[in-house]
Amino acid sequence: MCIVLVTTAHPAYSLIILDNRDEFILRPTSRPHWWQSHHQEILSARDLQREEQGTWLGITKTGNFAVLTNYRETDTHDASHPVMGTRSRGGMVTAWLTSPEDESTEQFVHHLLEGEGVKGVGGFSLVCGKLRKRRDTEHELEPLAIISNRAGSPDDVPWVADKRGEVYGLSNTSFLDPETWPKVRMGREKLLEVVKEAVDHELGEEELVDKLFAILDTDTLPPQNGEGFEEYIYQLRHSIFIPAIGHVTKAKLPKADAIAFANSSVATNGIKECQGSEEELKQDEAPDPELNSGTTGIYGTQRQTIILVDWEGNVTFRERSLWDAKGKPIERGKADVRFDFSIDGWNGEKIR
Repeated sequence: MCIVLVTTAHPAYSLIILDNRDEFILRPTSRPHWWQSHHQEILSARDLQREEQGTWLGITKTGNFAVLTNYRETDTHDASHPVMGTRSRGGMVTAWLTSPEDESTEQFVHHLLEGEGVKGVGGFSLVCGKLRKRRDTEHELEPLAIISNRAGSPDDVPWVADKRGEVYGLSNTSFLDPETWPKVRMGREKLLEVVKEAVDHELGEEELVDKLFAILDTDTLPPQNGEGFEEYIYQLRHSIFIPAIGHVTKAKLPKADAIAFANSSVATNGIKECQGSEEELKQDEAPDPELNSGTTGIYGTQRQTIILVDWEGNVTFRERSLWDAKGKPIERGKADVRFDFSIDGWNGEKIR
């Protein structure tokens, strides 16, 4: 039951993005790193469980951004809407991250929904767009689209984040669902409260980030009371943070967090500033077929991500891993990684 929160309410930042990835803890997953594909420089973690090695969240050097949530199917016998598709949902994110530089968000929406782009993919919602300032404006962004293969035509796609003072939330249902999940409603309220506090008290970046991570740590999950996982999963819509549910299996465990710490250096604030490569990923992180399948065992919030984008196009990307490769919890902040870069073409200029 992942959650994405987006706001344009902070005057110093064009966009603030928060994300909790809720997943089986032992699902093989790399740490964020830069990798290249189709002439795009991409920053993301990667899901190593599926052959596509897609991701749930990523951004390119030229500002293509995408984050995905699964659509929680309620009818497991609906053949037209399978829980697990033949193609990876994460491939939808990389489809946008690797798209041609001259492809607009609107063109991508039509390309994905009018062709075969979402065929054979399990239910999902994809927030995507180009993080660029509108030309000839001081404080307006190009909008983000929210694509879903549970929606209709491209004309039905919502567009968000192009106006100031807004906040948006998405979990494992449709963005247009008239019934807002409690975790989404709570997340939006808390995010606006934190932004107001940060502005009123002139908080610096580190203080702001601490308060944003505190939102992602909000645990209001009702007790399980003996319910099985399939029955209890309904309750997950009530909590932004999902604590560990289930038990560790005895299968051999993947070393899913090694990549970000290869060739890494420690910044003065103690956060890892990491570099990685596609070759390191393939060499160090390729899943062993004998490893745990990553779809059983402990389930909960596995990764937390915060992205800050200021009005000069400077990006701060921070990810927090909450579990080590053996399924043991990590103390908050001990496995944080940070990347800082500037978006090429932020002001709408042509990229060479």
